[in-house]
Amino acid sequence: MFSVGTRDSIREQLLSSAAGDPAVVGAAITGSQAVDGGDQWSDIDLAFGIDGPLDSAMHRWTDLLYRDFAAVHHWDLPSGSTVYRVFLLPDMLEVDLGFTPAAEFGPHGPTWRTVFGQPAAAKEEPIPSLRTLAGLGWHHALHAWTSIQRHRWWQAEQWISALRGQVLALACLRLGHPTSYAKGVHLLPPEVTAPLDATLVRALDEAELTRALAAATAALIAELALADAALAARLAPTLSGRTPPTAATTPH
Repeated sequence: MFSVGTRDSIREQLLSSAAGDPAVVGAAITGSQAVDGGDQWSDIDLAFGIDGPLDSAMHRWTDLLYRDFAAVHHWDLPSGSTVYRVFLLPDMLEVDLGFTPAAEFGPHGPTWRTVFGQPAAAKEEPIPSLRTLAGLGWHHALHAWTSIQRHRWWQAEQWISALRGQVLALACLRLGHPTSYAKGVHLLPPEVTAPLDATLVRALDEAELTRALAAATAALIAELALADAALAARLAPTLSGRTPPTAATTPH
């Protein structure tokens, strides 16, 4: 596992290389380290504004990460005009480099600290709507039920876990916490999270998956009722009718 000193040294080396790269006209620290310094497990998140083709800059930086820091793998996550190239170093340090055309280089939220360059005006990170999170919730519940009917136990477990994630996202939305990637879940009070213990799948068999799905579905309806009682009332008969009404409370 990497040390804080090693991580910080690598980050400074990368920023120094960025300052010496004519194509990099702006650089920023993003993620948790941009706001409160992060913690001992925080990875490296940097954003670069690129003058010229992104592909050429990304190719040079990829060579640098493999040559100078012994990267073992990388992959790309496109988002709008930005491409995030995500590297894994041998000591389990993740390095995320965001490459953005110079004209669009700028913050998309509060986790941003400019190192050099002139960033564009901040863009607000879109917040998912209640409609979208509710829709994903019932979608996941439906597909979990279908997977159980097909005796696809692992697929059913995946959909039940995804449904639980939507319940948590809905709670975060209601209480004003970040909704993506479970970033706000640790801020939720125990009275919100404790009941979701019942949604955990403890065995891959039909009875247990049905029980966990019923618990997750009940949690979805309960959370929706706090935000939109009319919507919860419309969804409840359809979703709850697919699982035994006592399954959510029957011990495994």
